[in-house]
Amino acid sequence: MRLSPLDPSSYSNAHELIIRHVDLDWTVNFDKSTISGTATLHFKLTKQDLEEIFLDVSDISVSAVLAKSSAGEIPLDWDIGGTVENVGSKLTIYLPTKTNGDLTLVITYETSPKASALQWLTPEQTFGKKHPYLFSQCQAIHARSILPCQDTPAVKFTYNATLHHPKEVTGLMSAIKVDSEPGVSKFQQKTPIPSYLLAIVVGALVSKPIGPISSVWAEQEQIDEAAEEFSQTADFIAKAEEICGPYVWERYDLLVMPPSFPFGGMENPCLTFVTPTLLAGDKSLATVVAHEIAHSWTGNLVTNRNFEHFWLNEGFTVFVEGKIVGRLAGNASRDFHALHGLSELSDCIKTQLADTPELTKLVVDLSECAPDDAFSTVPYIKGSTFLRYLEDLLGGPSKFEPFFRAYLNRFKYQSVLTNDFKQMLYEWFREDAKNEALLERIYWDLWLFGEGMPPVIPSYDRSMLEACLAHAALWAENDLDTIRNSPLLKQRLVSVQLIEFLAQLLEKKKIVDLTGEKIALLCAAVHSRSVD
Repeated sequence: MRLSPLDPSSYSNAHELIIRHVDLDWTVNFDKSTISGTATLHFKLTKQDLEEIFLDVSDISVSAVLAKSSAGEIPLDWDIGGTVENVGSKLTIYLPTKTNGDLTLVITYETSPKASALQWLTPEQTFGKKHPYLFSQCQAIHARSILPCQDTPAVKFTYNATLHHPKEVTGLMSAIKVDSEPGVSKFQQKTPIPSYLLAIVVGALVSKPIGPISSVWAEQEQIDEAAEEFSQTADFIAKAEEICGPYVWERYDLLVMPPSFPFGGMENPCLTFVTPTLLAGDKSLATVVAHEIAHSWTGNLVTNRNFEHFWLNEGFTVFVEGKIVGRLAGNASRDFHALHGLSELSDCIKTQLADTPELTKLVVDLSECAPDDAFSTVPYIKGSTFLRYLEDLLGGPSKFEPFFRAYLNRFKYQSVLTNDFKQMLYEWFREDAKNEALLERIYWDLWLFGEGMPPVIPSYDRSMLEACLAHAALWAENDLDTIRNSPLLKQRLVSVQLIEFLAQLLEKKKIVDLTGEKIALLCAAVHSRSVD
């Protein structure tokens, strides 16, 4: 069942009115594991004579709803419907008269200790062991557990926030900090964002500059290691701007999360969250930061209108990430990351999605499925492969990148569907009549709605992958003496190659002389970051 016309996963009547700005006044209560306060929602009505407002909520206790105007505040009637698992509930607000124009609501509420967007850590779960820690993860549809909202990427809003927290810890959000004093932090996000990019963190955090517009935040025990690991951030931003256009978010800070953070990274504007597992010591996993930086354009600036078109966020971002890697480390590295992704995609289709092949489509139907339940590598890898196919088909980077920048510029600050991208691609490339025959070769239905692996695999540089295959064969097919004497051991593998090497080794049906001594040597080799 589709919950609303614009988004199958949102109860909101965003086709009738949209939130343009939010003012938050929040108090963080570690003793109760709750956030309490007010959300002031500023709406623009697109329907005449509106009588009801539908918002998304999940495990939220609402105590008051007021309509605010220059004449004062008017209490409104409201009710919360039944809870649907993984979706939440509908908050219905009844307007006293048929309403037109703009509208402001003030909602007083408190979150639940089980709010799906929030994770509360005890001091023992942090590196410093002295202070508690709070962080959020609103993607895909968990913002509704920290404020009543139109929890759909079809709606974008700016926000201001006043955050009250214990004096001995620091508060940060997905916005620019404009003022602070002990126990109170104020933020402003002037660029419109979808609800899933609202983010909060409160903990014992310190920062260190790593570039002209960037600092890294972490607990004191990790700050120096993090600053060194992510020292390439400014280079990533510069290359991303070459590809995508000007960076509009003012700041690009990184926050190293506690080990319980469940993702590699999260592209919260102005403050990317990253897992501490990226602290590899050799910067070889810092390409995750390139991915999150790319989101500053693909996803954050131009956003999928709903999560059925999630590939417009993630496929585009992996595509840009690859270009950043290619500019900094060479096309062989870019193509290896693409091939490694295809290997992960194949595994995902064979295992995670074996019983749900319909979720291997680029554009999926979420009428009966929550976005989190449909999450996989498909939109990332199948989506980026489609873009690489289009780039190769339509003349290579020199032809495709100008179109790509123009697409981002046309749809910046907006939410889009796949057909918006398709129509602009045809409009752009049909300006040259010689492209018509090439455009006719694109089987859109097969790419967008076909199941399984991509219908076409681009011609990638396989040199870095072949090194992984050679190492896997060496360790699987030979005894210890042969391995020790092999010239292959002089070839150093970076972290992502080590992952691929081990994956290939696990695929071997037989490994010669699999003794404790051989396993110990392999472990030592991997631990030393090269297979030697």
